[in-house]
Amino acid sequence: MKKILVIGSNGQLGNCIRKIAPDFELDYEFIFTDSQTLDITNEDQVNGFFYDNKPDFCINASAYTAVDLAETEKEKAFAVNADGVANLATACAEYKTTFIHVSTDYVFDGETNLDYSEDDFTSPIGVYGESKLKGEELALEINPKTIILRTSWLYSEFNKNFVKTMLNLFSQKNELGIVDDQFGQPTNANDLAEAIMEIIKSENKIFGVFHFSNYPETTWFDFAKKIAEFSKSSVKLNALTTEQYPTPAKRPKRSTMSLDKIEEIYKIEPKHWENSLEECVEILSKQ
Repeated sequence: MKKILVIGSNGQLGNCIRKIAPDFELDYEFIFTDSQTLDITNEDQVNGFFYDNKPDFCINASAYTAVDLAETEKEKAFAVNADGVANLATACAEYKTTFIHVSTDYVFDGETNLDYSEDDFTSPIGVYGESKLKGEELALEINPKTIILRTSWLYSEFNKNFVKTMLNLFSQKNELGIVDDQFGQPTNANDLAEAIMEIIKSENKIFGVFHFSNYPETTWFDFAKKIAEFSKSSVKLNALTTEQYPTPAKRPKRSTMSLDKIEEIYKIEPKHWENSLEECVEILSKQ
């Protein structure tokens, strides 16, 4: 039986993988860790853990994701998103482990009207994106058996995210302003978890960089409108410009990613974001 090590099991993606793990337990043994049980910034701890467990696959679902805070915590962001990734990639190379590392659309600057392909020039505009790009580069350089999965606007029924924040605000406010000039693709973390398992199950692995999200693109404002619609909220939503809602870290204006490569190579067909969002809102409504 092959072993799958899931790093960051208490995060959104980690929880979603944990949720579907029982469906795969005839073929795979899952090992779930969090920052308390495995500190990826500690090289000796990582090496010891791999020596003891010798996983066949390592899914890195952990990250420093505080986009705004990263601007003043650069060292911390790079420690987790770059140095920690290098530690995992080194251990994976040592034990011939396939490394599946989750990255972000924030590696792009968003200054284009075209969908980004995996080969397009990267140019992050903030510390978070810089740290994630460095992690990608190190993983690919250190371990040939690496798959980078860039995703965007991740949400789920777990942890803190835009959907849960909106639902909470809808219950407290009569009116909200939401940015309407930043474009991207919402991604249900449950769909990403399923895509990762499809890749693991595939017999012929192709390594390198892939994009995965739901489709098509939308804005934060239209995303919020759908959350309101599916939750039957009567909140009034007002469209804002980025200038009207300043943040410490700049966001890409349009970070829409092409999904052609993962569809062609791994035969994974992403869902429409509205369908996945409706499923998530329905789950949250029952909690």
